[in-house]
Amino acid sequence: MPTEDSRIEAGRQQQKQAYGEPLSDIFTRFREAFGLNQSELATILGISAPMLSQLNSAQRVKIGNPAVMQRLQGLEDLVGQIQAGVLPSDQIPAKLEEVKAATGRLTRSTTAFVPVEADDSSVVAGMRNLLRAVASGQEIRNAADALESEHPGLAEVLRLYGTGSLEPAREHYSTHKDLF
Repeated sequence: MPTEDSRIEAGRQQQKQAYGEPLSDIFTRFREAFGLNQSELATILGISAPMLSQLNSAQRVKIGNPAVMQRLQGLEDLVGQIQAGVLPSDQIPAKLEEVKAATGRLTRSTTAFVPVEADDSSVVAGMRNLLRAVASGQEIRNAADALESEHPGLAEVLRLYGTGSLEPAREHYSTHKDLF
């Protein structure tokens, strides 16, 4: 019979496969980036504090509510913008309210796309967010493994930008950006 520790470790591994890293790491990053406590983070995500605690401790593995997943992605996007230096601190509270209001439904944007000159960090964060929006960490790793033998460069890009930490992805981008 599995012990509590082994069940929690198995849950953390399942979260890592589903989200690219355990939810406790994701939640910690959000709380630190926005100065939130666990209860405030739960409110923004639209879940109860006990549910957040269960996800945080890997007693519960997955988030099934699409609105919560959209809010989770919204917070990840905001962290990327903060790390890239493109989100002024005075705008963070309003952006958090926008994330909190996300419905989990597909919506059409009413604003036109306006290209802007982006720095390396914002490009890397954007690529990372795009990959994580369309696939789980495990799906990205599986795709990279499938491409490895015939397309090792693409496999490396998927791993670096989709599942790796930001610094190696930034280094990779800075050495290759002049090619395009």
